[in-house]
Amino acid sequence: MTPRVKKILFRTLVFGIAAVALEGCISPVATSSGRYTAPIGGSPVITNETPYSASLRNMSAYTAGKPIRVAVGQIADYTGKLEADSSGRKLTQGAALMAMSALAKAGVPMVERFDTSVAEMELKYANNKLIGEDATKPGAPNEYRKIMAGSIPGSNYYLVGGITELNFNIRSEGVNGDAGGTATNSLKGLIGASIYVMNVGLDLRLVDTSTLEVVDVISYQKQIVGRQISAGVFDFLGQTFFDASAGDSALEPIQLAVRSVIERATLEMMGRLYHAPQTDIARDPLAAPAAPAAPVASNPQIKVAINQENTNDASRQEPYHGYGHSDPLADTKLRGGLD
Repeated sequence: MTPRVKKILFRTLVFGIAAVALEGCISPVATSSGRYTAPIGGSPVITNETPYSASLRNMSAYTAGKPIRVAVGQIADYTGKLEADSSGRKLTQGAALMAMSALAKAGVPMVERFDTSVAEMELKYANNKLIGEDATKPGAPNEYRKIMAGSIPGSNYYLVGGITELNFNIRSEGVNGDAGGTATNSLKGLIGASIYVMNVGLDLRLVDTSTLEVVDVISYQKQIVGRQISAGVFDFLGQTFFDASAGDSALEPIQLAVRSVIERATLEMMGRLYHAPQTDIARDPLAAPAAPAAPVASNPQIKVAINQENTNDASRQEPYHGYGHSDPLADTKLRGGLD
């Protein structure tokens, strides 16, 4: 058998094995399940949590039963940063939805003001007597929906603001090295590592709906860390050479960082709005333990939850520990109506 025939047979065998392998993954004809292939993965759906979610839930002890309704307005992305391939914006456009979720975790009563298109259309149809209400008795004619004065509750405060900062590569550090023999066929290897930091910033304000007085303003930022490690080796083995490399890279989720900043700001604002003790609720759970303070009357279950959370946070390295947790505006006259 000539070398050329051997090469042809080898290629045929390789392509045959590849075709058989692919045949088990994709079918040209839809199966009885209605699919050409089964999707990979099987990760379960989990809750979208941040380090401040537990503290927000602890707020429900203070928000329950209090008739303070909050609405969420526009919380836009004002950074103007776009992806390099023009596929969209760098940051989420759903910051207002994140704020609503944060308020819901805290048990704050909310009224919808962000998307009222359906309610406005229903009101228009009801005003023209086009929407019917089901009759209470079977066979009775439908009644049209009545428009009752004062049926829509109003808000006491509303939350607005925006994502105002996205700073890339605040600082980066890296190290690289390669070594090997001087001969052409000597073993050679390389290794490298790098780390970099960026940040996002948020500005929120709480406005009194009746007077349009700005009663609270918070500006927070959060740093985001990324790292990359790589290594490789190149060598000759007789008439054969091999080149192998491996690497690992990770970046803290940017959108999760935005959610964390929003939840932190919401926790601070709602803590003051509902007069929750700062030592129990509004304090940053990721900050260093506060100095001993005078005892504060509060729910014992909340104290247990906060202490357990602080213990868990101290037992692992957190990427949130490197930024300030105090609010420089906490003692100004701006919050005189809340404190």
